[in-house]
Amino acid sequence: MKEPLRQQLDYGLKEMGLYFPVPVQQKLIHYIQLIARWNKAFNLTAVRDVGEMVSKHLLDSLAVQPFVEGKTVLDVGSGAGLPGIPFAITSPEKQFVLIDSNGKKTRFLMQAKIELKLDNVEVVNMRVEDYQPMKDGHRIYFDVITARAYATTDDILMSTAHLQDETTHILVMQGKLDEKISSDQYVLIGSHVLNVYGLDAERHLLEIKKI
Repeated sequence: MKEPLRQQLDYGLKEMGLYFPVPVQQKLIHYIQLIARWNKAFNLTAVRDVGEMVSKHLLDSLAVQPFVEGKTVLDVGSGAGLPGIPFAITSPEKQFVLIDSNGKKTRFLMQAKIELKLDNVEVVNMRVEDYQPMKDGHRIYFDVITARAYATTDDILMSTAHLQDETTHILVMQGKLDEKISSDQYVLIGSHVLNVYGLDAERHLLEIKKI
């Protein structure tokens, strides 16, 4: 464990008004160290320095944590597990599905699930449009759907429409703010500037619900 990394994380969390105990912070650091190790072969992220990952991946994801309500969360286009794995580490009482169509990235997600002992995570390797989860013969709808700007907001809403009902809370993380929603089936219920410690870039969150 590289203590300076955890100290960096702890300081950033405090500056953002967030608190997680030391074992949780250690698991978050273990996670970005896994990314750094696998990144050489799997090209998981353009961020190569593990120190930069503290702000660009961990703090950037956890800035959204206060908005994640409900029990079941779908992280669409999860990639290296952002924001899904930081959420799963810090909210063990919730259930997370991390979906990505890239086989290399989902292999990494499976390894991270095993090494970090994340029993509340399910990894799915497919296009979200083809994902049809069922339980006891009924379609599953998620309490929360998160997406870290892997596509336009309209594309995210359209590709996950079959996984939403009117109670689903859709959280779209963006860099430059774009509040455009073309469909009249949805309403923007909140638009937030995210102040991420150590990140000199625009970060925004859109909260959307189906009408």
